[in-house]
Amino acid sequence: MPRPISASVSVSALAHNLAAVRRHLDQTAAAASGLPPSIWAVIKANAYGHGIEQAVAGFSKAQGLAMLDLDEAVRCREAGWGGPILLLEGFFNPSDLDIVDRYHLSTTVHNREQLDMLARARLSRRVDIMLKLNSGMNRLGFSPAAYAAAHERAMLLQQQGTVGSVGKMTHFACADGPQGVNEQLGVFNSVTHKLPGAISVCNSAATLRFAEIAVASEAQAHWVRPGICLYGASPFADAEAASFGLKPAMSLRSEIIAVQELKAGDSVGYGAIFRAERSMRIGIVACGYADGYPRHAATGTPVVVAGIRTQLVGRVSMDMLIVDLGPIPAAGVGTPVSLWGEDGPSVDEVAEAAGTIGYELLCALAPRVPVARDV
Repeated sequence: MPRPISASVSVSALAHNLAAVRRHLDQTAAAASGLPPSIWAVIKANAYGHGIEQAVAGFSKAQGLAMLDLDEAVRCREAGWGGPILLLEGFFNPSDLDIVDRYHLSTTVHNREQLDMLARARLSRRVDIMLKLNSGMNRLGFSPAAYAAAHERAMLLQQQGTVGSVGKMTHFACADGPQGVNEQLGVFNSVTHKLPGAISVCNSAATLRFAEIAVASEAQAHWVRPGICLYGASPFADAEAASFGLKPAMSLRSEIIAVQELKAGDSVGYGAIFRAERSMRIGIVACGYADGYPRHAATGTPVVVAGIRTQLVGRVSMDMLIVDLGPIPAAGVGTPVSLWGEDGPSVDEVAEAAGTIGYELLCALAPRVPVARDV
């Protein structure tokens, strides 16, 4: 019998979350008497751990898909996706452009070297690009001083038949916090407002809280790039995913594989960091950091056993973690455990207890955990 741990990915939840974002954008656009933006569903990092093929199925009604990895882009085409695919970091060497050309990919262009490679390329069709501005995050993108010249060169490549459409994009650093987007948006607008092309500025946080800046018009197309919210987790520390009508798409489950009876003063697990204050029953669960559960999840991290909420105690080890069975006196070997997801705590709750974010937990699900596709 295989070890009793598994994950499930709900394609219907992925589709539900995309539809929830779509409704939010449609309502915002209607209130502003504008047109709703198109959606690039971001499926980088193996669709945030959910699987490329599951994401292609779940996001079938998105206008486009966006990711980093060329191999994942190819998998999307092989899975039947025929719409636009955007490479968020672009290409890295001239040979990558052969794949961009063969699979009809769109690409971000964020440095002079990429423009040089495009200028030397011999492609069978034009490649659509999004020219990225560094508006203050200081990761990727042309500086405000260099952007106009880069855009001019991209337009020249368009005239020469190498480049198709030329869009404008940036990435917000603080859309999820109190600083917001105004400073970076001001830089973006001041640099790009006279330049033609579609616009893409909104990640998950900006899509949910600042959707009005993505309202399109007859003259100006907009694309948003939601990621984590499509998987049913929140981009915000102060708002739960459910408050936006989102459903968890990944559920991580296991079982109790042993029960121990502790006396007051007994310790639990490595480092003996937890000591029982009274007699208690604990359950040993077949899940640890080698499965992707965060090692630094503290005592008190929520866990659901047999449908009843309880807590983790002691230190998470490689293959096991320990839960308090006090609230579930009937629990024993084989009792089901929900670690996060549809019938457990949210992945954001677990992440907060571990001092991290839900993104990391979803992406860190280990290959040894079997994943079932739940339609």
